[in-house]
Amino acid sequence: MATIVRGTIPAEEFALEESLTSLPSVEFECERIVTSGENAVMPLLWVRGNGADATQQAFQDDPTVENVELLSAFDDEQLYRMEWVGPVQLVLQILTNSEATIMDAFGMDDQWILRVLYPSRKDVSGTIEFVEDYGLTFDVESIRELEGQPAGRYGLSEAQHEALATAIGHGYYQVPRENNLDDIAAILDISHQALSERLRRATRALIEDTILIGPQVDAVSGSDGAQ
Repeated sequence: MATIVRGTIPAEEFALEESLTSLPSVEFECERIVTSGENAVMPLLWVRGNGADATQQAFQDDPTVENVELLSAFDDEQLYRMEWVGPVQLVLQILTNSEATIMDAFGMDDQWILRVLYPSRKDVSGTIEFVEDYGLTFDVESIRELEGQPAGRYGLSEAQHEALATAIGHGYYQVPRENNLDDIAAILDISHQALSERLRRATRALIEDTILIGPQVDAVSGSDGAQ
């Protein structure tokens, strides 16, 4: 069964350590990472929170970066294409030997957060063994198998999925609304408060699973799954 792993890597064992150090308030987010030869990977990288001139100077001084190309610039946000060279062995292992996909990579301060989709849970062990054999660091924060039901695929509990589907199906998210929270709660035979909490937790789970992976986002608490 396909499995999503979220974990952290120190920047010194990954990429752009010097850039992250010299740009401490800047966020790096990879839109895509692919292999580029045996010892390099090529990301599309968003840089947020800094001007293009200072960012390009930081990349110029960073030994883990080559062939930097600015694709787009919007005020304090830029999109770059580049090659990462040097300590990218873990990424190459994930993309090649484990045949996994790096869904998201978010860098800030001194670390990177990765969300990786593996073909099956047993493929995760290959990465763990590689990390141990080569003295690298990949601190796994969560492992989630993608179950067949939609709820499992999107990080929702069955109750959260039911609440969202019912609310959408009965026009709660329409403008103007066709039914309010009390109406939806009555359909589900739960209280107004229980439905409100369930929808908020479901919305947060969806956002965290599909949009945000940065350190400013806390993991959904274990109690959410029971709601």
